[in-house]
Amino acid sequence: MKKIFALFLLSPVLAFAHPGHITEGWLAGVHHPLSGWDHMLAMVAVGLWAATFQGKARWLIPSTFVGVMIAGFVLGAQGIQIPMLEQGIAASVLVLGLAAAWLKKVPASAAMFLVGLFALFHGVAHGAEMDSHGILSYACGFVMATAALHVAGFALGSVMSRHQWVLRLTGSLIGLIGFSMLFTA
Repeated sequence: MKKIFALFLLSPVLAFAHPGHITEGWLAGVHHPLSGWDHMLAMVAVGLWAATFQGKARWLIPSTFVGVMIAGFVLGAQGIQIPMLEQGIAASVLVLGLAAAWLKKVPASAAMFLVGLFALFHGVAHGAEMDSHGILSYACGFVMATAALHVAGFALGSVMSRHQWVLRLTGSLIGLIGFSMLFTA
């Protein structure tokens, strides 16, 4: 009974399927990456993939995503559009999920380039879906949520490194979801 009551209390939150409801301020920024599978899975996949690297690449890869995403946010907030934005985001889920699962011997610079490319799509989407009020707090919110998703993916990837088949299965499932998103984008 307690679980049903808890779900009832959360039901208003479940109504926010994706941005369009909260568009201003820090909470809206936090909400955006957590409100859609496309953003959430891509950002977790970045963390999963980063966990497969050694040394500085483990933090440079997610940092590249965050940095380029911020630049994309500025572009999107200025009204600059990228052709095939939704398809680029769906492709990021596909490619980053499969990269986390299967690409192990890739130079860190190549991984940073790929992650940065997809971060641009995500950043422009964040900027385009933001209202004009509270731009700085909105940006801080989505950067914090993105970093948290990267950390969660990295933690999962670190645990899964002991069981490669789990990492491969997880990344492959993320990629499969991304593949299906390409047909709905």
